[in-house]
Amino acid sequence: MRRNVLIDAPSNLGLRPPAPGVVPGCYKLAGALREQGLLRRLGALEGGVVVPPRYGLGDWREGDGDFHAPAIASYSARLARRVQGHVRSGDFPVVLGGDCSILLGAVLALRRLGRYGVAYLDGHGDFRHPDNTAVAGPVGAAAGEGVAQITGRGQTDLTDIEGLRPYVRDEDVCLLGVRDADVDQPELARLGISCTNVGKIRRHGPEAVAREALRHLQNSPLDGFWIHLDADVLDPTVMPAVDSPDPDGLLTEELRSLLAPLAASPRCVGVTVAIYDPDRDPDGSGAALLADLLTDVFAQP
Repeated sequence: MRRNVLIDAPSNLGLRPPAPGVVPGCYKLAGALREQGLLRRLGALEGGVVVPPRYGLGDWREGDGDFHAPAIASYSARLARRVQGHVRSGDFPVVLGGDCSILLGAVLALRRLGRYGVAYLDGHGDFRHPDNTAVAGPVGAAAGEGVAQITGRGQTDLTDIEGLRPYVRDEDVCLLGVRDADVDQPELARLGISCTNVGKIRRHGPEAVAREALRHLQNSPLDGFWIHLDADVLDPTVMPAVDSPDPDGLLTEELRSLLAPLAASPRCVGVTVAIYDPDRDPDGSGAALLADLLTDVFAQP
């Protein structure tokens, strides 16, 4: 039986400041979920903290590429070493972010080990890259470029760490839960990157969509797959404590029904949790919701 191991990756380096001079609060995610007793509730081993570099844009300006890129690259390599050791040992890392750029560390670890897929649960396509800025806007914040970067699109210092680009092949990604009007969907479809929006999840049912994703992610070329969970996949009526609380997202039970079959697969090797911001959650209800969800889906019997 696999053992959960809880690892804190409290990096906010991939997000823009929410206001001038203000640091994004998602670095507090891990502490807020641990305060909910998540370590005990998951029956997890203590995996410690991978401490991120200091947040600070310095003299960065639009057009300079991704801010914090050298820091994100070095942090990703350190996080990868931690994740890699646990996956190789058969443990199941539950990595608490942070913003979505922490996924780079997880997929770098997996790329060192073999060929892995990613189930990317997010309210956005996260496919902004230098060749589609007319549609997706300027590059700069790595957290909004996650799917593009893990599939090798973007500046080399983030997409080709250790010469291992791409960390994940296009055909090995399943993007689940994007808003129906997400601007990245046409390009993702042209490239053959699987993307299922909220409307389709509701039409077909989350369990059926999860089964289809598993057929995709459990095929023989893959050594396994990783789950990336961005809290903004949820509708802001139930999870407003994110940096982009766009309407028409999944409800809690829909997300639980979508996530549970993926997490139960013996081919699933770990999960990253990102973007929840305790600074936007004064009563702690968002932390309680996420901790309950993670416990329901990932706790050891």
